[in-house]
This record gives sequence, C-alpha cells and structure tokens, in this order.
Amino acid sequence: MTLILASASPRRRELLAQLGLGNTTFQFSVQPADIDESLHEGEAPASFVCRLAQEKAQAGLAASGDAAAVVLGSDTIVVCDDTILGKPSDSADAVAMLSSLSGRTHQVLTAVALCSAHRTESVLVCTEVTFTELTAAQIHAYIASGEPMDKAGAYGIQGLGGSFVKQLHGSYSAVVGLPLVETRELLQKMNII
Repeated sequence: MTLILASASPRRRELLAQLGLGNTTFQFSVQPADIDESLHEGEAPASFVCRLAQEKAQAGLAASGDAAAVVLGSDTIVVCDDTILGKPSDSADAVAMLSSLSGRTHQVLTAVALCSAHRTESVLVCTEVTFTELTAAQIHAYIASGEPMDKAGAYGIQGLGGSFVKQLHGSYSAVVGLPLVETRELLQKMNII
C-alpha cells in the first residue's frame, strides 16, 4: 500500500515521519493537492476544515493514479470569536490577527482525512490556545521576522510564536499541523502501521 501526504507543509512531513518510530517499512511520498480553499457561505469552521482535509485527500488520490494508494489530507485553521483567521494577506492583516489573539483564548482546529479507493476515515481535533498580552512592539518585531506570514492565525507555535502561548489545552502537534495520536489511530484503522 502506498501512503501519500497531500501537503506541501514541511511541518506535516516531519510530524508524519515521526509516526514511523524508526520502522524502515513506514514510508510515504509527498504530493501536494491543489484545491479551492474558499469558505462556503454559512459554513461553520469545523465543517470547513473537515471538508478541506477530505478534498485534499481525494484530490491527492485522483492525482496519484495509484489504485492501491492511501492519501492523507490535512488542514489547520485558527478560530477566534467564530471567525476563521487564515494566513495573513499582508503585514497589516498580521497585526490585526495578532492583536485579536493578544491576551485571549482561541481555538485551533486540525482535520485529518485518509482516503483510499474504497473508504475515507477522518478526525477533527480542537485545541484551545491562550496567548499572553502582546505589546505593539512585540507584534511588529514578530512580523518583521517573517515567520507569521505563511501561517494560519499569523503565528507558528513551533517557532518564535511559541513564546506568546501562555496555555494550551489539547494537542500541541495538532497546532503545529498534524495531531500525532489521532493520525496514528487513523493509520492503524487503514492498516498502514
């Protein structure tokens, strides 16, 4: 059985590799899926992130041309006050996002879907993240580092942005981009590990 990761994220690639635990037979290839990631009108954040993970997995399966492939699709969103905070469009957008997260608790939703020719299994993981109060100087210095510009919610918990996290309830690896425990369980259900 061929396992394909339908993501260009280096963080997801590193996390998925950890699940091999040194097992040389655990291998996967990377084939990013190109899908329309637009939010549908009236779509709830949880439904949105689950749909994207499944569409990425299905697109990856279709593109693989391998009838025996199992494709892993995943998506992560940051939600504050029922508003999805995607990747910032520019520095001003990043300032607005980080300011809205300052001193507050928000949710990070990560969905994972495994898709084969015959079945799809998926899971949604919600983690609550509380930020410390951020000063304008801290926000601008962080944006100047460049780190927040390609990350949902304008921060990376595994990098410099981790210094803003006061408290976390849930899965740290899900906030990075792939919940390890739940992904392992899906891989076991599909007899991949």
